[in-house]
Amino acid sequence: MKRTIILVFFTILALTASAQDKGKHHARDNQPKFSPEQFDADLQQFITTEAGLTPEEAARFFPVYREMQRKQRALYAQQRRQGNVKPQDEEGCQKRIRERDEIDLKLKYIQQTYHAKFLELLPATKVYDIINAEDRFHRRMLRNWGRPNQEKKK
Repeated sequence: MKRTIILVFFTILALTASAQDKGKHHARDNQPKFSPEQFDADLQQFITTEAGLTPEEAARFFPVYREMQRKQRALYAQQRRQGNVKPQDEEGCQKRIRERDEIDLKLKYIQQTYHAKFLELLPATKVYDIINAEDRFHRRMLRNWGRPNQEKKK
């Protein structure tokens, strides 16, 4: 009888722990996955609001902005392909450093080129606000990365 009670007790304990564990996984599964489309839509809305873009200005600006982003993303992908594996010798490390610096310079050149294009489309005050809004948006997203949705809205 005593064994039966102990067995029932441990069975209930195991089932309760299992149910709680499944609940945790279930809640994690219900978290929305990262959506590049949603990220871009949120970024566009944030920039539009923060820089005070009119619908006409936004219609002129965002196609050029997305073109810049495509070029930048290609270089970011190139950086990722280099990976984080440290080369085994001095020559390999020097080569990787030069490649990384070259990509950084290309990224900066793209940024400089497109800032000039933005200035052809919009007043400098709005381009300035756009650049700062983009930085604030990315910092905010990084700060909130991995937090539950209710905390992201704070």
